[in-house]
Amino acid sequence: MLIHSVRSVAAVLAVTAALATPALAATPKDTLTIVSEQGPNSLDTMVPTANDHSRMVVWQIYDRLVSNGEKKLADGTVSYDAKVVTPELAERWDISPDGKVYTFYLRKNASFHDGTPVTAKDVKWSFDRAVAAGGFPAVQMAAGSLDNPAKFSVVDEHTFRITLDKPNKLTMPDLAMPVPVIINSELAKKHATAADPWALEWVQRNDAGGGAYQIQSWTPGQQTVFVRFDAWKSGPLPKLQKVIYRQIASAGTRRALIEKGDVDISVGLPPKDYADLAKIGKIKVVGVPVQNDLVFVDMNTKMKPFDNPKVREAISYAIPYKDILATALYGRGVAMYDGDTTKPYAPTWPVPIKHGTDLAKAKALLTEAGFPNGFKTTLSYDLSEATVREPTAILIQESLKKIGVELTLEKVPGSSWFAQMASKSMPMVIAEFYGWLDYPEYFFFWNFDGRNNAVFNTANYVNPTLDQQIEIARFTADEKTYKQSMQKMVDIVMTDMPRIPLYTRFADYAMQPNVKGFEYWFHTHPDFRKLYKE
Repeated sequence: MLIHSVRSVAAVLAVTAALATPALAATPKDTLTIVSEQGPNSLDTMVPTANDHSRMVVWQIYDRLVSNGEKKLADGTVSYDAKVVTPELAERWDISPDGKVYTFYLRKNASFHDGTPVTAKDVKWSFDRAVAAGGFPAVQMAAGSLDNPAKFSVVDEHTFRITLDKPNKLTMPDLAMPVPVIINSELAKKHATAADPWALEWVQRNDAGGGAYQIQSWTPGQQTVFVRFDAWKSGPLPKLQKVIYRQIASAGTRRALIEKGDVDISVGLPPKDYADLAKIGKIKVVGVPVQNDLVFVDMNTKMKPFDNPKVREAISYAIPYKDILATALYGRGVAMYDGDTTKPYAPTWPVPIKHGTDLAKAKALLTEAGFPNGFKTTLSYDLSEATVREPTAILIQESLKKIGVELTLEKVPGSSWFAQMASKSMPMVIAEFYGWLDYPEYFFFWNFDGRNNAVFNTANYVNPTLDQQIEIARFTADEKTYKQSMQKMVDIVMTDMPRIPLYTRFADYAMQPNVKGFEYWFHTHPDFRKLYKE
């Protein structure tokens, strides 16, 4: 193992732990081993506490009606193509001329993991369940106007229909997300109760799918083992027979395992490790700017002093943008500052703020806002993202102190982060949102729409004019109207400044040179169906 830049006792201890880890036997050609700091806390994404890795699980073990095509990015990396919809469980579909009726014809030879045939009744029950789950799943469904069970109907055993009130261009893309997955309804209903009619308790611990992989075993907090479902009919049979997804807390250990060749892929390493590994060149490092992504600072517009736009503007000039990208990200991101001041904001998202760090300007604005001596407040961040968020928070704390703003840093446990976000109780936060659907209005719908009290709207920002423009952008079919609406939306939030853009992060992956077939997906997790080893 190569050891580089050991600068602290903590680093030495991490390396020592890595060396003490027993070497794993080289995995067979048909088996892939992935290591990550985190893993699923549920096998079902519908439960309110389900974490992001539960989306990784449902992606592998459940089918959706449709999927996406693929394309090559500028650096040669293969990516999914958001603009191309391809068959998955549905082998074909019809859309009515008015864009309101979608009819899907299911594969007649598809079955669930227990051998039960898949029918349109399973699709209907699964969609009803996603709406009934409420919270995140229901809002995700609503993005495509899939918000009412009355819109879903069974035509016959292998034909399913969606009937909308009005056309929505996000309907088809929304069907390829990890939420509208098709569940074995008869199996799930056997474990339903009066208190739990959708069998959330049972499905979150058991496989009720028909996807390309099935769960062989799951030890929460330690390991999830997937095995190929050889009867899968919704795409080419994967080359990998087994995928082992191991959770290892120590980043040093995860780096050591990939460098020693004991694992095939390491995800969730600190940016510094990916930068080091890419420079060394022995391990293949893939870094893709996450689509529609923004890491940002939100200021709660319903709390003093952030109810004052001048204060928010002042803070934006005091952020140490370059230092954050260089020392917290090690360059593994795309800058969202120092935008072109000679041009208006583009009608897209995200867009870079039009300035960088200017402490004199920040101090002048703060004085103009009535706070010549600054103020005290709290800056919160997700502790499960501390590797990057903590140095970011410290850099912001040090910079704001120079203009008289004293920040107390609050480390919120990852298990409580979404609840804290939803409470709208934090004065300032460092947070992130990346849209599964690569449409700017989707980002705005999730983050700024005051009508749905969006959980990611930690700025607690409500603007009826903005809400109206979001609605127009979501549903208009006229390109000129769409661009005008997007322009207004961007101008509003970049002028009122409830949110300060920092950067778009890279989705980074370290893998052995013999791992092939990697494809970037919007959810940022590896797609086991495409991977193989030479």
